[in-house]
Amino acid sequence: MNTHAPAPLSPDTHLTSRRVFIQRTGRLAAASALAGVALPRVHAAGSDLIQVALIGCGGRGTGAADNALSTKSGPIKLVAMSDVFARKLDGSYASLKKKFGDRVDVPAERRFIGFDGYRQAMDCLKAGDVAIFATPPAFRWVHFTYAIAKGLNVFMEKPVTVDGPTTRKMLALAEEADRKKLKVGVGLMVRHCKGRQELHDRILQGEIGDLMLLRAYRMGGAAGTAGPRPADRSELLYQIQRFHAFLWASGGLFSDFNIHQIDECCWMKNGWPIQAHGSGGRHFRGNSVDQNFDNYSVEYTFADGTKFFYIGRSQAGCHSEFASYGHGTKGSAIISTSSHSPGRVRLFKGQNFTRADMTWAFPQPEPSPYQLEWDDLIEAIRQDTPYNETQRGAIASLVTSMGRMAAHTGQIVTYDDMLNCEHEFAPSVDAFTMDSPAPLQADAEGRYPVPAPGQNKTREY
Repeated sequence: MNTHAPAPLSPDTHLTSRRVFIQRTGRLAAASALAGVALPRVHAAGSDLIQVALIGCGGRGTGAADNALSTKSGPIKLVAMSDVFARKLDGSYASLKKKFGDRVDVPAERRFIGFDGYRQAMDCLKAGDVAIFATPPAFRWVHFTYAIAKGLNVFMEKPVTVDGPTTRKMLALAEEADRKKLKVGVGLMVRHCKGRQELHDRILQGEIGDLMLLRAYRMGGAAGTAGPRPADRSELLYQIQRFHAFLWASGGLFSDFNIHQIDECCWMKNGWPIQAHGSGGRHFRGNSVDQNFDNYSVEYTFADGTKFFYIGRSQAGCHSEFASYGHGTKGSAIISTSSHSPGRVRLFKGQNFTRADMTWAFPQPEPSPYQLEWDDLIEAIRQDTPYNETQRGAIASLVTSMGRMAAHTGQIVTYDDMLNCEHEFAPSVDAFTMDSPAPLQADAEGRYPVPAPGQNKTREY
């Protein structure tokens, strides 16, 4: 699979003049951010040691560092770490050090706490090394801008954007990374799954006929909640700690949880939706002060009229399902079975997923896509082959936000609507310090603004 091939910027064949203007504005912003910074050469093909810096030391960041250190193509070391919470950094360091020993070479002076720690951690690297970005996604464009200036290759977790303005910034930075020939991986690891890759090829070859319907479900217990802010925690650090609860930090549950299945279904269709029509509501959030809905239902429409239905729910005591399906004119497909991995992908000759109707299944056990995405990235770095998933990751993030905004506003939201939306959730994120005010402020009762469909029609809160 050609993981670095650029995806089309839009589902449409031609770009509107408005969109061209916005892209140029984004490019100017990126160029301005990089102005006056010396741009070093990328990692030379065949070089031996690759050094890694981890920025964001929570569970996903620790997992990404684990996968990086588990690659087999040559020597690799973790040499710097950064987070705004010392407890997270210390726990991550201890876990990785215990498992990898000398491959974790991060003395106290290379462990950085604070909002400027990302700079200090990346300053420990040489051009061509790798920075891992696993903080809440609001910080992606800030960290990526600095990595490009330093000539660093990057692995960034999904989502990579949470709103229209940050998507435009990330698309502009994708071009800068291409110009520098940097290698960039985005944590949509399903694209690296061998079973899904073969499933994708079989669908495109017509084994289930024309793909007419896609549907996906992520339905589980309560999640993304936030209780009252502790008295000893600043508003900003509280919201970062509970980032799934706040739209500015993560895009909320919808973006952070659902992007994988939205991306994998669009991949099987080989296109991006042109519009979204959604609904949802808050019913059983209790005393939580988060900004999420309990349930979301989104109808995505592709340019040829094909529908993709996404249903998400976070409510205790309800039916649980974590799966994706495709339906064609001659058969059907299971894209995900019960989580992201293993996919256990299968094809069927009818619309009922019965063993008697099964025509193909990918052999088990499957290699982990979490490891495969790192194997692919490090191989591209060592061989100096083109590899940049930024644009595709940004578009997947935008399409996910499109569905979220449709549900939160009660409006039909097009791809262009979302890309051109001017509501930037956290415009000052690049200037945060430990003393900065949070982008979202509570009212006198300690509650935060929540989406009001039909009332706020052009912004989510």
